[in-house]
Order: sequence, then structure tokens, then C-alpha cells
Amino acid sequence: MRGAGLVAGATGLALTTALVLAPAASAAPGDRPDTAPTTKAPATKKPAPKKSSEPKQQAPSGGQCNKPSGQPASAITQQPWAQRRLDFEQAWPITRGAGVTVAVVDSGIEAAHPQLKGKIAGSFDATHTTPTDCYGHGTEVAGIIAASDQRRRNVPFVGVAPQVKLLDAKFTTGESTDDNTLLPKAIEWAAEHGANVINVSARAPDTTLLRQAVQVAKKHDVLIVAAAGNVDKDERGKESAGYPANYPGVLSVAAVDESGTISDFSNHKTRIDVSAPGQDIISTVGTGYIGGQQGTSFSAPYAAGVAALVRSRYPKLNYQQVINRILITAEGGNGQGSGYGMISPLQAVSAVLDANAKPGQASAARPLSGPVPIAHAAPVDHRTRNIGLGIAGGALGLTVLVAFGGAVIPMGRRRGWKPGRIPALPTGENRD
Repeated sequence: MRGAGLVAGATGLALTTALVLAPAASAAPGDRPDTAPTTKAPATKKPAPKKSSEPKQQAPSGGQCNKPSGQPASAITQQPWAQRRLDFEQAWPITRGAGVTVAVVDSGIEAAHPQLKGKIAGSFDATHTTPTDCYGHGTEVAGIIAASDQRRRNVPFVGVAPQVKLLDAKFTTGESTDDNTLLPKAIEWAAEHGANVINVSARAPDTTLLRQAVQVAKKHDVLIVAAAGNVDKDERGKESAGYPANYPGVLSVAAVDESGTISDFSNHKTRIDVSAPGQDIISTVGTGYIGGQQGTSFSAPYAAGVAALVRSRYPKLNYQQVINRILITAEGGNGQGSGYGMISPLQAVSAVLDANAKPGQASAARPLSGPVPIAHAAPVDHRTRNIGLGIAGGALGLTVLVAFGGAVIPMGRRRGWKPGRIPALPTGENRD
């Protein structure tokens, strides 16, 4: 069974389960942009493929903002498959991310969304345009990380770490530009304004400014989680590593489909640490919801949410120790481009590991050194024991009585219940 998909119709974008309608608006993996097309089209007509994969860095612009509104929660007809697969709610009795701030370095965040209200602790706009998320991509990323739990209001979608705070670090409006200074500015601002985790769902070239921005984040003990990047069909065989994901000390995330297979659009040239759901994704957009999304852009925030859970549970771990913990507890690689495998939220927050354990070490998953608490045996309940012994003894006595009766009663009946005779003693023997 497939999860919810995207259908384009005369009334706009709509979410539905694939059991009802196949996602008519979907293009071949790698051809579709990370955000779904917002133009209206008949349900039977397939929109032309687009080459956009991640939000591009955008030069300052004063253009009109036509932000997407999304569909109502009622359009989500079942729990998204990514939530079922990761099952991050199992980790919530331990932590939901309280005390951690996650920066979304993207196209902005729609602060008015019902599941994101009150979560934004600070904002920065490197584009000098508008703080509004006109593109929608940043709001989708933010929802995967932090959407509040509103299932009592019949909203099936929830974020991985619903108690985190967010920093809105806007560096793009979704259009291409040659200005490679905006992304580094947004990363540095986030690192210097209280972020514990920074999510970068974008692929950029390797530049001096970007390397410097990553180093600033590391100096502030900030964990950067970055998308490995997408590869369009016409780029295959020519792809190159994406940044900041390819830098050492950055948690790089690949995309998988519902079967757990690495998506064919996921960039293999980038160094990969872990994988996470990145196809047929549902998330927040505008003040509603959108489905059928695909891209490593949506894999990264799942991993960023897990990183936030770990930082909340283990606040004394530095950023590299948090990364190591996520890698050690991942499910194991399943081929090229999968790294250490699918992230495991519950194991990441609950596994007993040495703080300095590193992936690949034979002792990485061993318990902490020192005494391990072992539960004492429960005290003996003498009253219950005595009752049990009494019952067992009574049952044994009854068994003996029944066996005796079974042997004696037939003999008595044969004699007519007359006493048996005592045999005569030989002559000369005393009867005493």
C-alpha cells in the first residue's frame, strides 16, 4: 500500500490516497522539483517536467509574493508513510525536542500555519525581500521538523520534534542566482543566534564563504544537517558533489522511497551519512498541506528532527558526538548512496552508548563502562506461597484418598462387605 500522493485537478492541488487516485501530477523521479507545481491542470494531463531540484539562491527582488495556500487537513486521508516507517512517536516518551532550537535555512517559514504558530524564535532575511515564504519550500521543511501534534483535531501529519523552537533564516525565494553569498550569510546568522541544529535543504557549490560559514557553525557547536542533493535525468553521469553536505562534520542525508530503496534522483557523488524518506512526502505549506513531494530536501529535515531529539536528550554531547550517535544507531546501509542506512529515531535517543563511540568501532554499541544497575529480585510473598502449598497438599491428599477407595471398594463389594477371616496358626504356636 502506498501513502498519500498528489493529484492535480481543476480546483488545484489535492491530497488523496493512491488507492483512490494515482498521483497524476507526478513526473519521473529526478525530473520533478522538490515542491509540486502550483499551476492548475486537468487530472488527466501530466505537467511538463521541470529541472529544479532544490531551492536556488535568490538575488534580492521586490516582486509580488504569490505564496501557496495548500489544502485542508481533511485532504490527508491516512497517516503519511514516512511517519509510519520512522515511527518517531516511540521516542516521544523520552523527548520531543524541548530546549532545542533548529534553524531552517531556506525560503522562509509561514508563521501563520496552525502547526507552526508560536514556534519561530527569530528571523533573518538575507534576500532583503520579504520575510514571507513565497516559495513554500521552507514551510514544508519546517513542518517535517517541528509541526505540532494536532491529531485530536483530526490532523494526521506531525513533525519529528514538535517541541523545538525554530529560527527562520531565509536565503532564497526559489529562483536561480549567481549570488553565492546568501546561503553562507544565513548559516552564520543561525549559528550566532542560538541554533543547536541547522537544516540546509539545498545544494550549493563549494566556495570559500560557504566553508567559512560551516566552520563558524562548528565553532559554536552547531550541527548542520544537509540534503545530499538531487540529480535530474539530464545530469546523470555528470553530477558532482553537493555542498554543504559533502563537507566533513556535516550530517549528509540521502533519499529513499517507501520500500526503503535509495531514490534514483539522490546524488551519489555527495558523501552520504544516512538516508531518510524522500518520496511521496506530505508536509505543511502556506496555511495548509501539500503531498506528493520528493527530493533529498525532505529527507534532510527528518534527520534534522532526529538530531534535535538527540540534542534534547543528551545536551552535553557535542555536534560530532550527536552525529556519531545517529550513524551508529542507523539501520545499516543497503547499497551505494545509503551511508549507514535509514535513521532510527528511537534507537538514536535510547541506545546505551559511550559518548565517545565512533561508527565502525567494534565497541561502538557496547554499554557504558562502569556498574550497570540490575533490578533486585522481588521479595518472597509468604502468604501466597503458603496458600499455594496448602492447595497443593490438599490436592495430593485427595488423590491418595481416591486411589485408596478405587482399590478397597471393589474388594468390599465382592465379599458383601463381610470381614475377612484370619488364617489359622500352625499347631504349637502361641496366639499371643
